[in-house]
Amino acid sequence: MVRLLGPQDRLLHTIERQFPLVNVLVRGNRITLSVDPLDEGGPDQLQPALLLVEELIRMVSNGVDLGETEVTQSARILREKSGSPAELLSQAILTSRGKSVRPKTIGQKEYVDAIDENTIVFGIGPAGTGKTYLAMAKAVQALQRKEVERIILTRPAVEAGERLGFLPGSLNDKIDPYLRPLYDALNEMMDPELVPKLLAAGTIEVAPLAYMRGRTLNNAFIILDEAQNTTPEQMKMFLTRLGFGSKMVVTGDITQVDLPMGASGLQLVTHVLDEMDDIVFAQLTSADVVRHNLVGQIVDAYTKFDAERQRQDYERQNPRKR
Repeated sequence: MVRLLGPQDRLLHTIERQFPLVNVLVRGNRITLSVDPLDEGGPDQLQPALLLVEELIRMVSNGVDLGETEVTQSARILREKSGSPAELLSQAILTSRGKSVRPKTIGQKEYVDAIDENTIVFGIGPAGTGKTYLAMAKAVQALQRKEVERIILTRPAVEAGERLGFLPGSLNDKIDPYLRPLYDALNEMMDPELVPKLLAAGTIEVAPLAYMRGRTLNNAFIILDEAQNTTPEQMKMFLTRLGFGSKMVVTGDITQVDLPMGASGLQLVTHVLDEMDDIVFAQLTSADVVRHNLVGQIVDAYTKFDAERQRQDYERQNPRKR
């Protein structure tokens, strides 16, 4: 019951917010749901609320550590009649150091399934949707299952308009901060003492995108992170590194391009390769954000602002079409 309701009954309050006309009473190990028959719409919320609680109990029984995200996403799955939340959200990709990595939303589940079923997958979506984290988990899983011989992680060394030449230190010192998020994810999913050994042996390689040129990557799980900051030429170069027995995942957020000028390779590739077999573009949205609740609201606010700005720019350029 403690795992179901959460500390200080936080998850209980989350359930009540999903169904405001349903009264939830907890005594010991018994949960009672009731509605006021005089409340318009109250009886209609009772059965969905019951289904939600039953699914959450199944998830706890399956070993899922519930949070607000699991509760809200389970309610969403039931509203959209997309299946059983306990079946969709209980499938762990990886378990490490007592922590399970699993998809937490429908979009994330479809993204993970796409990685299983295709050679090249593009995970496109805003911050906090788990694009890179889930791809890393699938890479570690593939390595542990001996489906691949090595993991290659790469990202372009371009961030927020800063230039490498102005940063202190050697070339490796300049590049390392850009690759640090990939190291952090690795250390979360594997034994931190094992990671340096795998890096030294070349079983795991973390390198800037520029280091990929001229190579053919066989029997590898390759992840390109922050792909919105690749140029079209860099994206073509990366994709043509694909060798036999390999799988590629490309992640990025096309709303956060830090390139000083020119088109983003990620934006262009969605038009160039959109109809090719064995290549999938998985689109994640603010509904798939699994960080703080405010992150999803921030993403929506910026999306709305950008759409309004584009509309105003269009009207200024085309005054006669108003």
